[in-house]
Amino acid sequence: MTEQSKTGRARGGGSGRRRKQPAKRRTAPILISGAAAVLVLGGAGLGYVYFKLDGNLKGVDINAQLGKERPENVDNGSLDVLVLGSDSRSGDNGAYGKDEGGARSDTAMVVHVYEGHKKASVVSIPRDTLIDRPSCTDAKGTAVPGERRAMFNTAYEVGGPACAVKTVESMSGIRMDHYIEVDFTGFKKLIDELGGVEITTTQAIKDGKSHLDLAPGTHTLDGEQSLGLVRTRKSIGDGSDLGRIQLQQAFMKAFIEQVKGVGVLTNPTKLYGLADAATKAITPDSELDSVQELMGFAKGLSGIGARNVHMVTLPVEYDPRDPNRVVPLEAKAAQVWKALKGDLPIPASATKDTATGKADGLVR
Repeated sequence: MTEQSKTGRARGGGSGRRRKQPAKRRTAPILISGAAAVLVLGGAGLGYVYFKLDGNLKGVDINAQLGKERPENVDNGSLDVLVLGSDSRSGDNGAYGKDEGGARSDTAMVVHVYEGHKKASVVSIPRDTLIDRPSCTDAKGTAVPGERRAMFNTAYEVGGPACAVKTVESMSGIRMDHYIEVDFTGFKKLIDELGGVEITTTQAIKDGKSHLDLAPGTHTLDGEQSLGLVRTRKSIGDGSDLGRIQLQQAFMKAFIEQVKGVGVLTNPTKLYGLADAATKAITPDSELDSVQELMGFAKGLSGIGARNVHMVTLPVEYDPRDPNRVVPLEAKAAQVWKALKGDLPIPASATKDTATGKADGLVR
């Protein structure tokens, strides 16, 4: 990319506001709050390492791949971001399983930041949710046919980030303003740079698959333990992905509080280490693939604390045809998406009497 193309494009990401007409864009793939908060805390102090950190960021042009057939880009001051955690086993991630040449979205969250950017709602989409996946075009321009009753996380596997975004937009009717992906190894290193995250368990958690063994009580988890916690599934609640989502949501809130209280403003070395780890941990969309753009975006979220983040899981029920899968409760899911589309709080009725993983309150 030339310097002119890098600086000359429209910058919608910095303000965090929707545009009535999409700006002309250049052509060119669990934890947004954590990565964003790290950069926010640095403020203008990141300026002296812009060029070094810019080299860490590799963006994907979602807009070019999806074209114009997308939900309306509503200008109401809110912001919607799809955050995916990749389960790729390539490279350093091979320690967590065999690399079979593909990846799925192990974690998926739609983050809705309300007008004024003082509060947010997060909707977790279970990876085992059966949905009607739309047809997509992958990064190589290859057409990927749609599929009925496909698992949600196959969208990323068959068509990459753009297909995942298109699937979420098809489900919700809401245009995603941004996309951010976090991988296993990057997540682990970010936690270690932070100095760990403090959580309290109300009962023992022991999971051989994620190598986690925690007694009841307060713990400061390092990167490996944190990764184990957000991957733990079989040994908590009912053993479903829904229980893991509850752990992920509790951890995310603890992470946000830890980042905001770390005091990096007075410690440039700590600041650089965190910023370096954060920018290596994520793959953003092409409107956030520079430190300047990412900082502008992150500053727009700086007023949001853990207490102002409302987390829910997409309303689902266990699939009558396959108890290992879940299906959306259409009427209740529609309530969730309608609320976010109107920049309104998600009503309690939308998540009442839905399937849960029975792990709520296990971690705080």
